[in-house]
Amino acid sequence: MFGCARSCATMGTSADASAFRPSRRTIHIVRQWPHHTLRSTDIVVGYELSLFFSVIGLLVGMIVLGRLGSHVASMRANRTPDGAWEGTAVVDSAVFGLLALLVAFSFSGAMSRLDIRRDLVVEEANAIGTAYQRLDLLPKESQSALRATFRQYLDSRLETYRRLPDVEAALSELKNGKRLQDEIWNQALLAARDVQPATMLLIPALNEMFDITATRTINAIYMHPPGIVFAMLFGVALLGAALVGYEMAKGKGRIWLHLSVFAAATSFAIYVILDAEYPRLGLIRVDAIDQALVDLGATIK
Repeated sequence: MFGCARSCATMGTSADASAFRPSRRTIHIVRQWPHHTLRSTDIVVGYELSLFFSVIGLLVGMIVLGRLGSHVASMRANRTPDGAWEGTAVVDSAVFGLLALLVAFSFSGAMSRLDIRRDLVVEEANAIGTAYQRLDLLPKESQSALRATFRQYLDSRLETYRRLPDVEAALSELKNGKRLQDEIWNQALLAARDVQPATMLLIPALNEMFDITATRTINAIYMHPPGIVFAMLFGVALLGAALVGYEMAKGKGRIWLHLSVFAAATSFAIYVILDAEYPRLGLIRVDAIDQALVDLGATIK
C-alpha cells in the first residue's frame, strides 16, 4: 500500500497527475492487498469469541459451583449443625485474599504493559524523526538516497504492526525492516565517513532507532504472563464461588442475587485483564497510538 502510494507520488512529479491511469498490474496489487488484513481480522474475531465464551463459561461455572457449595453446606448442617461452619472463616480469608491479590496484580500488570506499549510507539516515532533530521549533517549528494530508504523503513514499521495479530506475517515484514536497517546503516557509514559531526550525532541516533525495534517486538509478541497464571486466576475464582455459596447457606434467604453479582464482577474483571493483555486483539486497542508514526510519515514524505 505504501509502496503503491510512493509510486503514484513519483509519477505525479514526472508527469501530469491527471494523465495517470492505474494499469492492470496496479489494480491486481490493490486487490491482493487485503489478504493479511482479512487474516488478521479473522484472528481478532476468533480471539474475541474464544475470550467471550471462556468468560461466559467462567461465569456459569462460578454460579454452578456456588450452588453446589450451598448444597454441600446444607447437607453438612443437617448432619452436624454445630460443626458445619467450624474453621471456614480461615479458609475463606485465605482464598478470597489470594483471589484479590491475583486480580489486583494481574490488572495492574496488564495496564502497566499497555502503557509501556503505547510509550514505545511514541519513543520510536521520536527516534526515527530525530535520526531523519540529522541526515541534514550529511553531504547533500548523500541525503536523497538515505531519505528514500528512511521512508521505506517507516512504511515497513507501520506495516509490521498492522499485520498483527498475524504473528507470522508480522515477523515476515520485520525481516524486511531489518534489511532496510542494514541499508540505512551502510549508507550512513559511507556518507558520514569524512564528516565528523555526522559521525558523532547521526550514528547514535540510528542506534537508538534500531534498538527500539527489538524492544517493541519483545513487548508486543513475547511480554505476557505465563498461561498458568491465567489458569490459576480462573481456578481460584471458581473455588471462591464455591466458598461464597457455602458461606451464604447460613442464611435462610435465596443466594442467587449475591452469588450472581460476585460471579459477574469477577468474570468481568478477568475479561478486562485478558483484553488489556493483548491490545491488538480485543476491545482495548493500541492501534490509535500508531497515528504518531503515521503523522511522522506525513512530515517526511
